Amino acid sequence: MNEVMQALLNRRSVRKFTDQPVPREILEDLTQAALHAPSGMCKKTWKFTVISDPAKIAVLADVIGKELGRDGYDMYKPTALIIPSNLADSPYGMEDDACALENIFLAAYSYGVGSVWINQIRTICDVPAVRSLLTGYGIPENHVVYGMAALGYPDGEAGPYKPGGEVAFVD
Repeated sequence: MNEVMQALLNRRSVRKFTDQPVPREILEDLTQAALHAPSGMCKKTWKFTVISDPAKIAVLADVIGKELGRDGYDMYKPTALIIPSNLADSPYGMEDDACALENIFLAAYSYGVGSVWINQIRTICDVPAVRSLLTGYGIPENHVVYGMAALGYPDGEAGPYKPGGEVAFVD
């Protein structure tokens, strides 16, 4: 089996990270993977914001947690976040960002970096406290955040794969 298929079949979401930071060189490669993702009509109306300051990540998690009514919400304490955002009026923004996130997750796996999709922000990114923080982190006010890549080195093993869904071939 080739390396791409191995990555696709073996990557798992990581929900517990060590404190070891992800090197900037790897984060730069992960953003390159994101920038090379497919995009509807090749519009590429996205922006990628990288946060590697644990204090800034904690502030964002706290604001999200408060808005969601989830005390202690911490996004699994990643050491880095890559936040794709997209024009609010882009007809393909959500799909484009999802493709970019998948590229980030697979590229992270290739470096031994764990990842998990954080999707709680999607419905609250325009709540004033959340939007203020996002704007302060450089995310344009006319952008939506559909999800984020929480990144870090895994602390322990990811859980086993749980098969699900169906496949049907129509010849």
